[in-house]
Amino acid sequence: MSVLLSTAYFPPVQYFAAMAKDFTLSPDRVNPSIAYMEACENYQKQSYRNRCVIYSQSGPEALVIPVVHEGGTHRIPIREIRIDYRNGWVMRHQRAIYSAYGTSAFFEYYKDGLFSIMDGRPEYLFDLNLSVIRFFIENTGLAIDIKMTDRYLPPQEADGVYGNDLREVIHPKRQDRLMSTMGLKKPYFQVFSGRYGFIPGLSIMDLLFNEGPNSITFLKTLTAPAFRTGTR
Repeated sequence: MSVLLSTAYFPPVQYFAAMAKDFTLSPDRVNPSIAYMEACENYQKQSYRNRCVIYSQSGPEALVIPVVHEGGTHRIPIREIRIDYRNGWVMRHQRAIYSAYGTSAFFEYYKDGLFSIMDGRPEYLFDLNLSVIRFFIENTGLAIDIKMTDRYLPPQEADGVYGNDLREVIHPKRQDRLMSTMGLKKPYFQVFSGRYGFIPGLSIMDLLFNEGPNSITFLKTLTAPAFRTGTR
């Protein structure tokens, strides 16, 4: 079964586990999961669409991309949201990521490829997010076929067309049970876990920088046989 997700900036671990649910592990990658990306909605503030959460020296830290406000962003289609580069957020985000993960086992291996996407300064938020998501799909070794929605459907209709609708389930302002349903509360190594303990549901970069090639095993072995939007 496919899954329907909103676009996201450095999405949380459960976002990728949801996409990987039906992916069959095989050397030739012949059975990918299908993930639909919501491309026809209007932009929504205070969501993962323009923010992520990392594990910093002081605990969880949100990194937020500023966007250009043109007559009320809630009326603008998600693919038309422009990124505001005037305040130097790219450098600030990169410095925060360095500070959080510079000593992690695999940071040096992945950072150049990841930072090059940010340094490219795409005009649109949707394009930046899509490049980031594809980077993590490739580097975690997941086989996921990303498709775009061709029309907006409300939750009660989307399940039958695009699959399991998680557009508003994975959200920084709401608690969800996806992490426990998919087994994501089982800890992996985190740089600052000695200070604050294991923190689940952080950006996928937290998993990849700390676990590297083993990330795929974490995402797949801890994915439950079934989960639905009713688990929120």
